Amino acid sequence: MPRLPRFTVPKGLTGPKKKRTALTTAAVALAVLTVSTPVASAALGDEAPAASRSTAQAVASRGKAYIETRLLFGTERPDGGPAVTDRQFLAFIDEEVTPRFPNGLTIQDGRGQWRDSHGVIERERSYELTLLYPASEARVRDIRIERIRDAYEKAYAQDSVARIEERTTADF
Repeated sequence: MPRLPRFTVPKGLTGPKKKRTALTTAAVALAVLTVSTPVASAALGDEAPAASRSTAQAVASRGKAYIETRLLFGTERPDGGPAVTDRQFLAFIDEEVTPRFPNGLTIQDGRGQWRDSHGVIERERSYELTLLYPASEARVRDIRIERIRDAYEKAYAQDSVARIEERTTADF
């Protein structure tokens, strides 16, 4: 049970005015405590209300287990050659990625930066490729993804292609 604050009535008030001020202050404090107590106990409680649990379970059960892999492709060449063009990158997608992931993918343009081996901050135009596939296929897909990364590094003299993965659920 919260400890009730101590209220003081301003000096100079006497009689009915003093009583009215004290009662008003007490009523406001009681109203604040009464209104905030359920919110605080709901926020701090160990369990969610039944309605919230059932909604969360329904949402959690929607979809199937998937892996989302994002690959980050730089376009500047460390060897000083010309940057990878949109046409070259899309041809790479057609030749190397689509045959390995024919069910779909997403490509986004980006701007990236990283520190090179000499400590210099490099900024470049980049692409983010998102692949989504069933978690049950992770082992097979891993080999395909690594081949894509290797092919890009060799074709465009890249130091690396970043790989980010997350487990998720998806519903189509």
